[in-house]
Amino acid sequence: MRFFIELSYNGKAYHGWQNQPDAITVQEVLENALSTLLKQDISIVGAGRTDTGVHASQMFAHFDFDGKLPENLVFKLNSFLPKDIAITFIFEVEDDVHARFSAVSRTYNYRISTHKNVFNYDFAFTLQKRLDVNLMNKACGILLQYNDFQCFSKVNTDVKTYHCKLMKADWSVENDELIFTIKADRFLRNMVRAIVGTLVNIGLGKMELEHLHNIIESKNRSEAGFSVPAHGLYLVNVDYPNQIKKVKY
Repeated sequence: MRFFIELSYNGKAYHGWQNQPDAITVQEVLENALSTLLKQDISIVGAGRTDTGVHASQMFAHFDFDGKLPENLVFKLNSFLPKDIAITFIFEVEDDVHARFSAVSRTYNYRISTHKNVFNYDFAFTLQKRLDVNLMNKACGILLQYNDFQCFSKVNTDVKTYHCKLMKADWSVENDELIFTIKADRFLRNMVRAIVGTLVNIGLGKMELEHLHNIIESKNRSEAGFSVPAHGLYLVNVDYPNQIKKVKY
């Protein structure tokens, strides 16, 4: 049977989600915990691949297991896992449902702190400069006109297409933070951080708004802005068709 896990994690200590040969990752820690508790080797597949230092307030993964899950598995996993990974719940799905390929959209937030804050320096990018949020939101409107985002992708990636269906992109202000929200069917490597860096340049007046058209149409990463630090980025939502959920554990 196939099971979905909903989880969250603080990405500070991890080299991203996906297993790597010589670095600790969220996937590795979760697989080791599941394998220990279920007493067999368990492989898991995530909904996406967050980079080193990126956080997730909602991530999904799936695993296959023959047999009945132990009672209170969520509680046992949370007791076994380190404090920076938390399981929300586990539920059974049909065998053909896939954590990555069945997802219909993903939403990220990027947080910028406009004042020095000793309590969030690990969880937001501190930028104590005036940003024109209205102009940055106009730039978001330009982003929504396009579907090829090669200019915001890391080079030498193994993707077959740079097309993404962008559903939402906007900035909001919450107290002393600026929050960028972006939703799409898929994302390229480094895409959100490169977009944010480019929009920040526009908000600082370092780049003309209309130049964003030229950047996107160039399909050249060197034309876009800098990549903002990873610690301000959060995967906050992964959407699936409603009918996939069956039984919670």
